[in-house]
Amino acid sequence: MSRSDSVSIAFVTLGCPKNEVDSDRMAAAVAGSAYRLVGDPDDADVVVLNTCAFIEPATEESIEEAFALAHEWRPARPGRRLIVAGCMVSRYGDDLAAAMPEPDAFVAVADEDTLLSVIERLTGRLAGRVPTGILRTPGAHTAYLKVTEGCDRNCAYCTIPAIRGRFMSIPQATVLQEAEYLVEHGARELVLVGQDIARYGHGAPVGPGTRPAAPDLASLVRALDALPGDFRIRLMYLQPDGVTPALLEAVATSRRVCHYFDIPLQHASAHILRAMGRPGDAATHRALLQRIRSTLPDVTLRTTVMAGFPGETEADAQVLEDFIAEAGFDYVGVFPYSAEEGTRAAEMPGQVAEPLRLERAQRIRDIADATGFARAAQRVDTTAQVLVEGTDEDGQLWGRTRSQAPEVDGITLLDAVSSPAGAFVTVRITDSVGYDLVGEPL
Repeated sequence: MSRSDSVSIAFVTLGCPKNEVDSDRMAAAVAGSAYRLVGDPDDADVVVLNTCAFIEPATEESIEEAFALAHEWRPARPGRRLIVAGCMVSRYGDDLAAAMPEPDAFVAVADEDTLLSVIERLTGRLAGRVPTGILRTPGAHTAYLKVTEGCDRNCAYCTIPAIRGRFMSIPQATVLQEAEYLVEHGARELVLVGQDIARYGHGAPVGPGTRPAAPDLASLVRALDALPGDFRIRLMYLQPDGVTPALLEAVATSRRVCHYFDIPLQHASAHILRAMGRPGDAATHRALLQRIRSTLPDVTLRTTVMAGFPGETEADAQVLEDFIAEAGFDYVGVFPYSAEEGTRAAEMPGQVAEPLRLERAQRIRDIADATGFARAAQRVDTTAQVLVEGTDEDGQLWGRTRSQAPEVDGITLLDAVSSPAGAFVTVRITDSVGYDLVGEPL
């Protein structure tokens, strides 16, 4: 059977960058088989929907997408098959299959390496798997590199441990091999992701091999820094207790790592943080930020906070608002608390009414935006290295500086620049619009 007449497979991915990595690895397995990987579901015989179920709105989006594929995409051509994979399957298990008969198969996160066998069963066409050396699907100038899996923290509001299991570190040799592969195939920014990457080196290893050779994230950073190629590195999802002096020193001395720290603090009230099952308070948070800034004066800081956690009083909310106003974050992700089935927080007394949760979240967003917009404006008349990503719908070239993470921060619009996607361009920042910057080449 030739590739041209083989079964065609497309992926639809919802949720976070960790899901994007999972989809990309499954797609790489398809690319290394007799099946044909296609980008458009309309061209596919089989669609793999990789779902998110971290919070209720994400679950609802996953269900809506599954229904749309089952009732609109699949009937358009006889013989099409729908596979629902990922976090929603892991979270709800057999209950999901009983409640949702539309998909032809379900694949949990832990079983994603069985995808080709599932496709064989559904289509009756053999995958014809042969060793190809394909680790990821090449071509992206920004690539997510997952270095840990799962989480052991068991925060009261979080479903991740139930979905993705215990914390594990991906062996250093595997991380370095995948990083080299991505860079060789065009990646110019490697974004390290995981539920808790600052704990790298702990937990049982994921995949073949023994414990990671690197004892901690600082050692892994130094090993990645030594790889050949023209690329930069970004660290995402650093829990506060993992920002150690050794990590700060590794970042400060690195030629590749962006001076960018994404630290999900979640709150600033000691009372609420204890209820969440998390450490710290406003004072310890401020001390952490001071340590980071003393080592990296040009650092960009992002955090995530939650409004309306059970038991949160107006006094607690004020503590958080005051902290965000004083801390000077460049970016803040703000989320109203969501009571998730199966979590401790969902059973706690003192649930805050939804309108009040939304109101408190908006107050924090307003404070964070005022600070963030001002900090973006302070970059005017400075120089920056921009990774060119492409053009927008109006044909405007755009990219990202080291201070802008993909998808969650602003972008930099490029004036009078004619550079291919994937190029690094040094620009002078001439203007800011909200979180977005405008740059012209030097």
